[in-house]
Amino acid sequence: MTRPTPLVLALGGSTTPMSASERALRIAGDAASATGAQLEYLTGRQLMLPIYDTETADRTPGTTALIDAIRRADGLIIASPGYHGGISGMIKNALDYVEDLRRDDRPYLDGRPVGLIGVAHGWQTAVGTLHQLRQVVHSLRGWPSPLGVAINDSSGLMGTDASDSDETVVRQLQTMGEQVAEMAALLASARSPRD
Repeated sequence: MTRPTPLVLALGGSTTPMSASERALRIAGDAASATGAQLEYLTGRQLMLPIYDTETADRTPGTTALIDAIRRADGLIIASPGYHGGISGMIKNALDYVEDLRRDDRPYLDGRPVGLIGVAHGWQTAVGTLHQLRQVVHSLRGWPSPLGVAINDSSGLMGTDASDSDETVVRQLQTMGEQVAEMAALLASARSPRD
């Protein structure tokens, strides 16, 4: 039986194009893609969305694109910069829109592996950001990958791409991206009708 090609949504970054968190996300995404997964990116300014509002079902084109991308995804990779000790408001707001999937056949992030990356200028905030991402994903019924990656960018660990970034960090990001893609493929196979 041929395994279906999973769709992995890579979500994150900051308002700065190709920020350290977006570069880390792309390294993990490249590794997921190398396993055969299809990748879709929503990064940076694409995630500058209106504050999630529980009092209205009105959605902008950007929020509709986010919700549809999450709905289609078999797995996700999420990278957040650490701001003042935790997840950036932009990333948390994007994740709040997952509430719109509550009545789907696969509600929230149910049955989806999720790789997580926290990037900050200091270990304490990088680890805190990763921990908060795990908490949010758990509450949304997602399955955080066994390996999460915390990156202290003040140590110069992230270069412009994988070739000039810290070898250990690159290996961690690649391993996590592979874990998400492989688990997404297995879960997609399990959901596919059998011949």
